[in-house]
Amino acid sequence: MGEVDEAFVQALEHRPKLSVTEAEGIPLIDLSALSATNTSIKNPDSTIRDLVVEIGNACKNWGFFQVINHGVPTDKRRSIENMARKFFEQPLEEKRKVRRDEKKVVGYYDTEHTKNVRDWKEVFDFVVKSPCLMPASSDPEDKEIAETYNQWPDYPPEFREVCEEYAKEVEKLAYKLMELIALSLGLPPDSFNGFFKDQTTFVRLNHYPPCPAPHLALGVGRHKDAGALTVLAQDDVGGLEVKRKSDGEWVRVKPTPDAYIINVGDIIQVWSNDAYESVEHRVMVNSEKESFQFHFLLPISLHQW
Repeated sequence: MGEVDEAFVQALEHRPKLSVTEAEGIPLIDLSALSATNTSIKNPDSTIRDLVVEIGNACKNWGFFQVINHGVPTDKRRSIENMARKFFEQPLEEKRKVRRDEKKVVGYYDTEHTKNVRDWKEVFDFVVKSPCLMPASSDPEDKEIAETYNQWPDYPPEFREVCEEYAKEVEKLAYKLMELIALSLGLPPDSFNGFFKDQTTFVRLNHYPPCPAPHLALGVGRHKDAGALTVLAQDDVGGLEVKRKSDGEWVRVKPTPDAYIINVGDIIQVWSNDAYESVEHRVMVNSEKESFQFHFLLPISLHQW
């Protein structure tokens, strides 16, 4: 097995184990009750109340759960995966035509670092509402706010339309989940809605190329999500690992066809008074296969900070 540039190499104590521990117990929650004609989150019946308990337990015990029968059309997910493959297979000079920089904070990027170690990935991200107000830089001391506009590549020609349609569908799911989480905390379902007015929600497409040294590098290093909620789709190659709360062991989230992986972020941890913990997670890479993940990240509005 080959080696990689030292910029990608994790410290010894953070290197991944190639022997996989698959996560037993990460809840798989069926949301089909939400689509029933006689049910409503605002006036929950026993079916919805049972669902709320499931979600509350998942947030409390894991900080992660998977959902099926979630209402996001399968064809929208297939389409964005197809568009991502076409975009990322282009030559680097083509992708860099929509590269992020200090003035354009969304677009293509291939030199991202997590905890000062370079990630084995390339990304394309876009905001759901363009233009939107976002921090002018990644410096936490910089309080300047700037209008952010999406950059769209010329190829594939359908890329923008597919991405925007996908984002609309996943956004609906994210807000339903926020209402269920509010109920699980004993709050009215719309308790958190005001925090997302003029929101800065964005979608990130991650491509993890085959890595010659998956024992040294990570697709994304260990981290917690700073926002409220993340809705993640991973392909059948997978790679997501979660740090299990009970024992601190890194465990792999086995891909479930058409499921979405949900994790609570730092904001929900604060709102829940630490009842629901934002937990560390990371992404393994593969020596033989590329993989893709699609992240829908729901932060709160900047004026709420």
